[in-house]
Amino acid sequence: SPDRGAPERAPKIYTKTGDSGFSSTFTGERRPKGDPIFEALGATDELSSAIGLAGEFSSEKGHTFVDQLHKVQCMLQDVGSNLATPLSSAREAHRKRTSFSEKPVLELEQWIDSYSEQLPPLRAFILPSGGRSSAALHFSRAVCRRAERCVVPLVQAGEADPNVAKYLNRLSDYLFVLARYAAMKEGKEEKIYIKPEP
Repeated sequence: SPDRGAPERAPKIYTKTGDSGFSSTFTGERRPKGDPIFEALGATDELSSAIGLAGEFSSEKGHTFVDQLHKVQCMLQDVGSNLATPLSSAREAHRKRTSFSEKPVLELEQWIDSYSEQLPPLRAFILPSGGRSSAALHFSRAVCRRAERCVVPLVQAGEADPNVAKYLNRLSDYLFVLARYAAMKEGKEEKIYIKPEP
């Protein structure tokens, strides 16, 4: 047994296993880092980071939806687990551990409906704006759309759960509505698209 008086060693951050340009899926399969699975995982990770930034800006303004954003980030970890478990090489134990249900999709829909009811009607194209919280949420929405574009081919190929794509699709709608809500609560003006004069 280890010496109880000795300080515990933290695991090293670097493993060097990806130095040759390959990485492992949850099923243990080695694939090139440019594989569509890792593209989707990277976009999902970037999305979580963007939402984290939006959450920090929103927290500074005292928005009550920050807890929802944290929950979304946790769900994106589950999205990543599902994506990292390609169904073509997954055993039943893998599938059971990383399955993704429709429940989070339905929760997003409830949140969207709740915020939408409080917003003024949309009468023009809105540009990402409305203060730092709102603009960061719009940026998160754009990253979410890219993550969705990376995930859809995996779902169509039967490698990922269709609910993952549904979740990302609904999440971008949620982030759009939330950006508008943040601007409204902060009293910030949303910039709208104005067609340039010819």
